Amino acid sequence: MTQADPSAAAERARHNRVGIAWMVLGMSAFIGNDAMIKALGERLPAAQMLVVRGVMAISLIALVAWRMGALRSLRQVLDRWVLLRAGCEGLGTFLYLAALFHLPLANITAINLSSPLMIAVLAMVFLGERVDRVRWLAIGAGFAGVLLVVQPRPGDFNGYAWLCLLATLIYAFRDLLTRRIPAHAPSIVVTLCTATVVWLMAGGVLAVQGWVAMSWRDVGLLGMASVFLSTGYYAVIAAMRNAELSVVAPFRYVGLLWALVLGYLVWGDIPNPLAWAGIALLIGAGMFMIRQQRSRPR
Repeated sequence: MTQADPSAAAERARHNRVGIAWMVLGMSAFIGNDAMIKALGERLPAAQMLVVRGVMAISLIALVAWRMGALRSLRQVLDRWVLLRAGCEGLGTFLYLAALFHLPLANITAINLSSPLMIAVLAMVFLGERVDRVRWLAIGAGFAGVLLVVQPRPGDFNGYAWLCLLATLIYAFRDLLTRRIPAHAPSIVVTLCTATVVWLMAGGVLAVQGWVAMSWRDVGLLGMASVFLSTGYYAVIAAMRNAELSVVAPFRYVGLLWALVLGYLVWGDIPNPLAWAGIALLIGAGMFMIRQQRSRPR
């Protein structure tokens, strides 16, 4: 019987740990971005926020890419997988926002956090990744925890819920496409392409919606959102390129934990007993995945 190469197993475990760290950072940054957008969403159109935030994010990403010397690889944005991934990001973003303004936040969060289940299945089918029984159990437990936290009501599901489900599926394909991007394409260039495509799509919508007057405070909050967004884009891309999708996908649940903390500190939301049970399941599933990864043979 042929035994697995210990050095290869150790390298895979190292990449998975790095991917997990990137995913935790990325989801934390995205929650920061969402908090800024939530504070502005009642008085500014979504497309306008995406355009203004996009200008700042693209400028920041381009500056970082220039400092890294990655702009020499700018032609990599013409790679079909980079462009296709960016298109999925843009389309998923607009479908998600369309659903967000017509559904309770609990329901849309529950639908969106089903992404790890979709990613695991897609990775198994298209990438040939092995998802063993214990990983399926951990992912399933995490999703059960999500349902306990958000407690969606079946009566609230309508056509917009289907839009959100479609957006979640598109996001799962986006993450899958990340693994198809050539290894020599810098992640910061992929990030720049993604931000630019979303900005262009938002600009098209804004041309139809029209412009609304903004204060300097609005501009400042969108500037902070652009920093969070740029960090989130880069970190999630790096996570998907470093690790097995079925390993890093459950760590998207970290975003929900941050959302609960911010909800309590900023808006005074306090989880009920069912929600606390869900939090325990989420944390337990995540810690189990880390422990399993560390205990795998090297």
